[in-house]
Amino acid sequence: MPLPKIEDARQMSNDELADAILAAKRELFELRLQQATRRLEKPHQFKHVRHRIAQMMTVVHERELAAAKSADEASKTAASVPASPQASKDAADASQPDQE
Repeated sequence: MPLPKIEDARQMSNDELADAILAAKRELFELRLQQATRRLEKPHQFKHVRHRIAQMMTVVHERELAAAKSADEASKTAASVPASPQASKDAADASQPDQE
């Protein structure tokens, strides 16, 4: 059985990823239990399950970083663009001293 591809994890939605990570962690627990009771027949499954968990957690982290980056860029563009032309005119008038 070849190792799973990360593209499979990238095609999942966030909810599907969370469920798959939870299922894989449970599977890893079951494998450890089988190993402790000396019933484990395929020790290479540890590598496959850990690899799959790492891939899915990597995809989750990539999505979190992308969301944070887009939110940061959105806040920067909102801060640099004035709310309205009248607001920028009022700010310019307030910064000039009275000449009376």
